[in-house]
Amino acid sequence: MIIENNPKELEAMREFHKGNRQEGLRLQEEFAAEFREEYRDKDHCPCKKACRYHGNCKECVAIHRAHQEHVPNCLRPMLNKKIRLLSELTEHSLASEIEPPKEVLRKEFQEKAPG
Repeated sequence: MIIENNPKELEAMREFHKGNRQEGLRLQEEFAAEFREEYRDKDHCPCKKACRYHGNCKECVAIHRAHQEHVPNCLRPMLNKKIRLLSELTEHSLASEIEPPKEVLRKEFQEKAPG
């Protein structure tokens, strides 16, 4: 099951935008039910960062809402996609002004030392 850009959830949003709330909610619940079944015992979190809240969305989001400094890592690709569209307005000139922070990744995503 794919989560990002899930066809059923995209269709649900199309229905919501058309004003068909009932169908949108039906499709959304189908997606949620499939998600609950598929990820009952599997890791659904795409975050690569080393974090004790990995996979615990409820606490992770609460922490980010509380400190208000940045968004959870799992939401960054979606937000960056939207920001990229805005950045086109200035020919992405902001990119040369930004240096991303160094982050500590989970062990399975850390680069192996040569040798």
